[in-house]
Amino acid sequence: MQTIVQRWVANILAVLCILMLVLIYTQKQPPDMSFLSSAGMQNFKTLFISIILEALPFVLLGVLVSALLQMFVSEQTIRRLTPKNPVLGILFACVVGIIFPLCECGMVPVIRRLVLKGMPVYAAVVFILAGPIINPVVYAATFMAFRSRPEIAYSRMALAFAVAAAIGLIVYRFVKRNPIRGAAADLSANGYGTPRNGHELGHSAHADGHKHGHDHSHEHVHVCRHDHTYAHGHEHHDPAHGHGRSRAGRLSGVLGHASDEFFEMGKYLIFGAFLTALIQTWVARESLVSIGQGDFASHLFMMGLGYVSSLCSTSDAFVASSFAATFSTGSLLTFLVFGPMLDLKSTLMLLSAFRARFVLLLSALVIMVVLAASLLYERIFFM
Repeated sequence: MQTIVQRWVANILAVLCILMLVLIYTQKQPPDMSFLSSAGMQNFKTLFISIILEALPFVLLGVLVSALLQMFVSEQTIRRLTPKNPVLGILFACVVGIIFPLCECGMVPVIRRLVLKGMPVYAAVVFILAGPIINPVVYAATFMAFRSRPEIAYSRMALAFAVAAAIGLIVYRFVKRNPIRGAAADLSANGYGTPRNGHELGHSAHADGHKHGHDHSHEHVHVCRHDHTYAHGHEHHDPAHGHGRSRAGRLSGVLGHASDEFFEMGKYLIFGAFLTALIQTWVARESLVSIGQGDFASHLFMMGLGYVSSLCSTSDAFVASSFAATFSTGSLLTFLVFGPMLDLKSTLMLLSAFRARFVLLLSALVIMVVLAASLLYERIFFM
């Protein structure tokens, strides 16, 4: 699905470029480019560049940490550490990002393999939602973006914890079918698949990983570059099998994974910074203030911005801080919590790994719970 979307976007951009060249060629006079030196354009360029420069160090740190974990920490370690008790499992999944701060782009394929190996679905869902937010890199980025308002960094962690835990409990209570594409349908009360025992689950996961590593036409191959096979044919390294590799080989794997993830996240950072600078420059300040101080409009606007921009959680705080003067604190928290949990790119990746009905359910839960929790949090602590 993502490949189709990318193809359509590329085709549209190509047509627009051709039309622009035709218009320039047919003009009798050279186009008026004086707007490039206008005050609005200068503000746009300043804001655009400043957001990128502020976020870039944290993006680099985030992808490096993620690459190190991907190479040296196996999925079996995460599964083994997950408690079997539902409440303890949900609490552990909420804070597992502190131990394993993976980026959200690489989260979905990892979680899919963990579920096939026996991790409860509710714990996996909480891991997907909370992991990209509740980790040291994201906390440091948020703290630096809101230096004069450190309570936003604390509040982001607390709100993400509460939202992820609430959704995990709902999934544990009501989801009785395995949402993984192609997996056994039934789930037992504790969230594990009942038709298979542990040996069969492990064998299925091994076969699934083998299939992903050698079938370049499978549905996951072009959706996320952090699965077993990249779109360009680069194999993803499994830390469980990396113990025999040389030190140089491991270093090369870390650098390769980090560079791939950096360029994957970089394009979303550029798009998000461009969109933010465009809004801040060309939308009248009075309009932004009227939207930003609205009870519901501000939250809905920031949720839409977070979904479309698809920013990495290590850089979205710098975008949010640019709206601090016009939007309410609660709406900023909505953006900081909702975006990493559900955005355009994560929706495409979720659809590649989970059944569409489950993705719709999870999306609806994220929208409702984040909105309700941020409104309640704003009334309690910021009014």
